Amino acid sequence: MKTIIQNARKRKGIRSRELAGLLGVDQSLISKFENGKRLPTEAQVMGLANILSIDLNELVKAWLKEKVLLEVKQYTFADEVLGMVQEELASYYPKREFEDLAVERILGEIDKLKLELDGIRSFENHRITEALELEYTFESNRIEGNTLTLRETDLVVNRGLTISGKSMREHLEAINHGEAIHYMKDLVAKDAVITRRELLGIHNLILRGINPEEAGRFRRVQVMIQGSDHLPPAPYLVEKQMEDYFIWYERNRTLLHPVVLAAEMHERLVTIHPFIDGNGRTSRLVMNMILLQNGLVIANIKGDNSSRFAYYEALNDVQTSGKKDSFIRFVAEIEKQSLERYLSILK
Repeated sequence: MKTIIQNARKRKGIRSRELAGLLGVDQSLISKFENGKRLPTEAQVMGLANILSIDLNELVKAWLKEKVLLEVKQYTFADEVLGMVQEELASYYPKREFEDLAVERILGEIDKLKLELDGIRSFENHRITEALELEYTFESNRIEGNTLTLRETDLVVNRGLTISGKSMREHLEAINHGEAIHYMKDLVAKDAVITRRELLGIHNLILRGINPEEAGRFRRVQVMIQGSDHLPPAPYLVEKQMEDYFIWYERNRTLLHPVVLAAEMHERLVTIHPFIDGNGRTSRLVMNMILLQNGLVIANIKGDNSSRFAYYEALNDVQTSGKKDSFIRFVAEIEKQSLERYLSILK
């Protein structure tokens, strides 16, 4: 790692004194980094990668290697310990095989973008977050047929205004979704796991004032999904399938890549279709709760015709074939695009 930092600094034509100033540390600390006498902190690694234009993923790998070596090299049985760690990691993070080879590549790109984001989180601010959450409300409702524009959504959610020519339901959908985002973010802040209570709480907010009798309740009638070949389970099966849904989540929430977990929780919920209405919005909020809990950003699926068609096609493919890759890839691509956009805004 020491040579990576030193070579990158020289390539940039930056003196150690200048680098120390940019990193906000003493010059002697830079010298210690470069001669291997001291390891930077994780935050300093992020800063060094940014300042010296080093591939963050490669620098973190080198840093972790040095950190592990520092801990174990003094022991004669270090190789045995490392073998034990490797076995343990294999049980924590089982290798998921994807038929679609692009999925693994996109997940790797997301991991790199997430590392880059971790290095500049100090630039995040409330106004950017609010603007992106408003866009999310607008797009998520547009997928379901809401005709409010982005500007109108802002006026309804943030100004409390009524838009002429728009239905009361459309106004409530905008207000409710904004409140559901706040509730979801409260759950993220508490690092809450997704249980029946949290899920019904999200759904209750989505349908509040629109369909009070069904808000926060699993359906008791058969439903069909318009434009889909998939027939959701009979109402008497919903309780059992939802119980299995939460069991699956509990078993897999620490094992799967967060994007894979988020995509599967989204798809599984929509496939069960446990509610009379609001399944899509609730599923997307569950997906984004998982992404935010893992340091990622809201994956904002667009509501224009082509994006909506691609979204429904990816869902229908899973529901009719049972193969998950197409929908996981779809969500991963949306998350990658959302991360890239967020990073461009912060920079």
